[in-house]
Formats: sequence, structure tokens, C-alpha cells
Amino acid sequence: MTRLAAGVVLVTAHEPALAPDGPSGEDIGMTATAFMSVSLDPPLVLVSLREGSRMDDLLDEQPLWGVSVLAESQRHIAGRFSMKGRISDRLLFEDIPYVRGEASGALLVGGALATLECSTEQRIPAGDHTLVIGRVLTARVPSADGGPLTYFKGRYRQLG
Repeated sequence: MTRLAAGVVLVTAHEPALAPDGPSGEDIGMTATAFMSVSLDPPLVLVSLREGSRMDDLLDEQPLWGVSVLAESQRHIAGRFSMKGRISDRLLFEDIPYVRGEASGALLVGGALATLECSTEQRIPAGDHTLVIGRVLTARVPSADGGPLTYFKGRYRQLG
């Protein structure tokens, strides 16, 4: 499957506070290459999450999430959020421009080719992954600059 080129997205979600009077919750992010459009009517997308990953666990508890379609100039963002044993996501977001989605509360990357906010419609166990189908609540094209970031043969690449 390394011979199948794929677009690269950052999936984000806001983990709510554990207690009403406690800390405000945490933003988490995950790089994904298994992301696709499923339906235009209704607008549905699908992302594949490693079973038991932090994002899989979070989206099992709360249904709102965001997707930023990364541009070729955002390879560093993809690399940060795909590291194993990484530092806290709060620090990873620290110097990345973003806006908080109005519908999902998820962070959406500034300069992304497109951003979506989604609500989980269905979760499907599939081997060691969970396929999450989300209804698109908002879709924006904040930047038309540059080409898409792709993943091919184990590396991030540019088209052309």
C-alpha cells in the first residue's frame, strides 16, 4: 500500500474538561493519510483511526472533530503530529496558526487548502482500525496557495 499516493490531513478535536470547575480541556491532533469523501448528499467523509489511539478513544466519547487538508508547505505540521512518543499536543499547536471551529470547537490549521468540521455519524471496527464516518457541518477553503501535501512510499511529497 506504500505505492498508493494519499493526501495528508490533520484531524483535530477538543477534549472537554473532566470537571466543570477544572482545567478547560485539551486540543489534540493526529496526522492521517486514510481520509476520503464518502458522499455529497448528505456530505460525508471518512477517516481511519488506529484502534485504541488517543483520537479513536476521544471520538468514541464525543462526536465533534475537524479536518485540515494540508498544503505542501505544511509538511512540518504533518511530521509533528505523526511522531510516536511525542510531547503534549498543547506544545505542538503552540506556534501553528489556527482558528477554533465554531461548530466543533476543534482547531483548524491556518493556511490549509481546506478545512472541515464534522460530527460522527458512524464508527465501524475494521481490523486494527476504526473507520469513522462524519457528516460535514462546515467546509471552507481558507487558502488556494500551493499544492497538496501527499504521502507516497513512506515519505511526504509534493506533486510534480
